[in-house]
Amino acid sequence: MLSYRHSFHAGNHADVLKHTVLSLIVSALNEKEKPWFYLDTHAGAGRYQLSGEHAERTGEYLEGIARIWQQDDLPAELESYISCVSALNPNGKLRFYPGSPLIARHLMRPQDKLHLTELHPSDYPLLRNEFLKDERARTERSDGYQQLKSKLPPPSRRGLVLIDPPYEIKSDYQAVVDGIKEGHKRFGTGTYALWYPVVMRQQIKRLFAGLEASGIRRIMQTELAVLPDSDRRGMTASGMVVVNPPWKLEEQMNTVLPWLHKKLVPGGTGHARVSWIVPE
Repeated sequence: MLSYRHSFHAGNHADVLKHTVLSLIVSALNEKEKPWFYLDTHAGAGRYQLSGEHAERTGEYLEGIARIWQQDDLPAELESYISCVSALNPNGKLRFYPGSPLIARHLMRPQDKLHLTELHPSDYPLLRNEFLKDERARTERSDGYQQLKSKLPPPSRRGLVLIDPPYEIKSDYQAVVDGIKEGHKRFGTGTYALWYPVVMRQQIKRLFAGLEASGIRRIMQTELAVLPDSDRRGMTASGMVVVNPPWKLEEQMNTVLPWLHKKLVPGGTGHARVSWIVPE
């Protein structure tokens, strides 16, 4: 369909959760000198203008990144993530928001590599131009799920795969399970981070059931809800599924998630939780 544009939603509560988890995983990879490989299956445009027409129309970032990026009591677990946002907004005014590719680039080292794929005809040129002069990154207009077959395992045998589709069509919920199974078959020691929206809870239950049936071990879940589950239209929560999470990630998210929930949901509705879909 290719109608989804993340520029309408950049910096919202779902991005805050997703990019917190992403930055913590990349920081953990940086603890060893050996290079790592980052594969982003649905990379988007790279950066987003929060003063632009799309972001201003929805204003979602005002209830997301705008609520936390200049807090005095910022937890240590958020420092690497917020440093990426601050780097795009050096004058202290929130004008731009980094997508996942820019967060990965901000935290990567000279020896690390990025492979970024995007299909949208408007977003891909923006992504390509963003990384045109960076020799550590390759962009490609292609099906991100196919990259799980062609680009894994990486030569370094260390890496992170981010799977973040728009879920425009119901088949995406099965496609992400199949994609993780495909990638894990080729690169079993890699970390896989899957973002999901909670629009209908039954879809998420089926997604988790598919992961449980995959035979893959060490699958962790972290979820942030701003509203209770509902049958009405709209996303009430989002989460990150992480296969082979770094050993510190569970503790880090248990520490930072209550703080995020308090700041992002002042009314206290919804929930924040960390659990295991499939343990060791």
